[in-house]
Amino acid sequence: QESESENKLDGETASDSESKCDFGGSSPVPTSDDTPEVLNRALSNLSSRWKNWWVRGILTLAMITFFFIIIYLGPMVLMTIVMCVQIKCFHEIITIGYNVYHSYDLPWFRTLSWYFLLCVNYFFYGETVTDYFFTLVQREEPLRILSKYHRFISFALYLTGFCMFVLSLVKKHYRLQFYMFGWTHVTLLIVVTQSHLIIHNLFEGMIWFIVPISCVICNDIMAYMFGFFFGRTPLIKLSPKKTWEGFIGGFFSTVLFGLLLSYVMSGYRCFTCPVEFNNDTNSFTVDCEPSELFQLQEYNIPVLLQSLLGWKTVRMYPFQIHSIALSTFASLIGPFGGFFASGFKRAFKIKDFANTIPGHGGIMDRFDCQYLMATFVNVYIASFIRGPNPSKLIQQFLTLRPEQQLHIFNTLKAHLVDRGVLGSLEEA
Repeated sequence: QESESENKLDGETASDSESKCDFGGSSPVPTSDDTPEVLNRALSNLSSRWKNWWVRGILTLAMITFFFIIIYLGPMVLMTIVMCVQIKCFHEIITIGYNVYHSYDLPWFRTLSWYFLLCVNYFFYGETVTDYFFTLVQREEPLRILSKYHRFISFALYLTGFCMFVLSLVKKHYRLQFYMFGWTHVTLLIVVTQSHLIIHNLFEGMIWFIVPISCVICNDIMAYMFGFFFGRTPLIKLSPKKTWEGFIGGFFSTVLFGLLLSYVMSGYRCFTCPVEFNNDTNSFTVDCEPSELFQLQEYNIPVLLQSLLGWKTVRMYPFQIHSIALSTFASLIGPFGGFFASGFKRAFKIKDFANTIPGHGGIMDRFDCQYLMATFVNVYIASFIRGPNPSKLIQQFLTLRPEQQLHIFNTLKAHLVDRGVLGSLEEA
C-alpha cells in the first residue's frame, strides 16, 4: 500500500516511468549530417559507404595531427586538453539526461550537475597539486592553508551541493530527481575520475600517456580497416558493424604497433622521464637518468623460435615487454568500453553522444575506450612499475618539526647500522 501511494504521489507508475525514459520527447541528440560542405561536394559521386570511409579517414588524420601538436606543446597543454575533453564528455552525457527528462522541468538539475563537476575537480586537482607541487605549495602561505584543509573544504563544497539537491526536491518528481542525481554521480565517476588518472599517468612519464592512447587509436583504426575490407562475421549484437575479422586484425596490428612505438620512444628522455616541477625555474622538467626500464637489454629467444627467426638473442627495452600488456588490453578489453557506450546509446535510442566530429560523433564517442584504458594503465603502474619516490619522502621530511626530523634521523641511522650499511655508532 505504501508503494502504491508513493507511485500516486510521484504521479506515475513504474511502467510509465520506463516508457517516458525511452520516449521522453524528441531525440536527445540530433543525428543530422554535420559533414563539412567541402567534403560533401568532393565526395558527392561516391556511395554512402565509401563516402563515410573517406570522411572518417580525413578527419582521423586531422585528429592525429592535432594529437602530435599538443604532444609537442608539452605537459601543461596536455593537461589542459584533458581537462577540456573531460568537460565536453560530461556535457554530452548530462545533455542526454536533460533532454530525456526535459518535459518535467526538474529544478536546478543542470546547475547542480555542473556544481558537482566543479567540486569533484577541485578535490582531484587539489590532491594532484599537493602531491606533485609539494615544495611550491609549502612556499606560498595561501596554498599551504588550502592544502592543509583541502579535504575538509572539498567535503564542505560537496555537502553544500547535497543540501541544495535535497531542498530542490519537488512533489511528484521525487523519483525522477533521484534518477538524475544518480545519473550525475555515475557520469562523474566515469568521466572525471578516469580523466584524473590520465593526468597521473602523464606525470609518470609522457610515454605512459602517449603509448596507451596511441594503442587505442591504432586498434580503432585497424579494426575499422580490417572490418571494412574483410569483415564478414558479426562480433557482438550491441555493435552490428563490428566483426571478428576487424577484432582479430586490430589485435595483431596493435601489438606490433605498440612494440615499434615503444622502441622509438624509449630512446628519448623527454618521453621516459617523469614530469616534475622545477622550483627554481617554476616550470615542468622532463630530464633525468633513464631507469632500467628504458635501457637496452639482451634477452634470450625461446628455443622453439630460434630456428624460425635464426636469432638466439634480441636486444630490446624492458618497456617493450610492458607495451605488449598495454596493447593487448587496448585491443582485447578496451573495445568493451565502446560496447558499453553502444549499449548506453541504444538504451536511449541515439546514434552518437553528439555531432561534434563529423563521421565520428561526439567527443565521448572517441574517448569511451580511452577512459577504460587510463584506469588500466594507472593500476598497472601502481602494481608492477612504481616504487617509493625518494624526492617526495624528502619533501615531506623537511616539513616536519625539528624534533620529529631528529627522531627519524636517529631511527634511520640505527636501522642502517643494524643492516651493516653504516659502521657502528662508536665509529660514526
